[in-house]
Amino acid sequence: MSSRRISRRTFTTAAVFAAAVGVPLVRAQGARPERSRVTIVHGSRSSIPALPLTIAEQLGYFRAEGVEVEFVEQAPAARSLQDGGAGPGDVVCGPFEQVVQLQGRGQFFQSFVLQGRAPQVAVGVSTRAMPGFRGVAQLRGHRVGVAAPGLMSGMVARLVLARGGLDPADVSYVGLGAQWEAVSSFRAGQLEAIAHTDPVITHLEQRGELRIIGDTRTLKGTQEIFGGPMPAGCLYAPQEFIQKNPLTCQALANGVVHALKWLQTAGPSDIIRTVPEAYFMADRALYLAAFNKVREAISPDGVMADEAVRTAIRTVARFDAAVRIDRIDASRAYTNDFARRAKDKFHA
Repeated sequence: MSSRRISRRTFTTAAVFAAAVGVPLVRAQGARPERSRVTIVHGSRSSIPALPLTIAEQLGYFRAEGVEVEFVEQAPAARSLQDGGAGPGDVVCGPFEQVVQLQGRGQFFQSFVLQGRAPQVAVGVSTRAMPGFRGVAQLRGHRVGVAAPGLMSGMVARLVLARGGLDPADVSYVGLGAQWEAVSSFRAGQLEAIAHTDPVITHLEQRGELRIIGDTRTLKGTQEIFGGPMPAGCLYAPQEFIQKNPLTCQALANGVVHALKWLQTAGPSDIIRTVPEAYFMADRALYLAAFNKVREAISPDGVMADEAVRTAIRTVARFDAAVRIDRIDASRAYTNDFARRAKDKFHA
């Protein structure tokens, strides 16, 4: 039992070590980034969790920092930087648990700016398939659709079901495709329950097709499911890339944190004017409703909480046999250096 617990003392020591020998300081104010063009790999830019990245691009915040960003869609995005950095990307926009999973396999990547401070995944049951639903135990023997079985949607689903007394083997997990493919599968009766992000969840909720039984779109719901704060989307890259390109990473962090600040006060008309029309999927009202559902889950400043990292490591270790808490170096999984400098710049 003790081998799977991460102590506060160990974690603090790691954080101090990171400050001493980790990310190089960016001293030259106004200096140009080492790279004028960066490729960011992502899963789905039209999903609500990726909204900060969309805002930074649409409002020219990356360009203002001297970096042109090319986006490459690939799901799951983590695959693009595995095998020693091979693939189409320099940086990944993905959930923080991927960083922990990669480290558990001996691949060291580091998060350098946080976008979401809660996973934004909700779990619900079909009101059509299970109209008399009374409790999680009724899902035994049924099918649960998840955005990605080995990533956050799968973890949230398993945690919610575990609270109801179900083991992973008690249900069949089904990997889903893109957002509206997930909706189609759900409506076709291929699933009794689903774990996904917005706007999929809000779309099904609004039409009375889904009953929510677990929700990490709020901080309270996240605390209940994970037993602590749980980080979500972030920008991460191989440590070597961050070491060699600190000004480039700072430029990217500045762009994201600038977008996060904008989102704190953005109203419906601001969102409508800024987000590409295609992302609304022909329903602006739905998109705005989904945004309001997850608003508090969006990081206000890009800074990762130490407690959230501890929660992430405990959670991943619970579900991934390749990850052992005693072998995870928290100091190599994230740095707040870039986000804090960006916060000083835009939140002063």
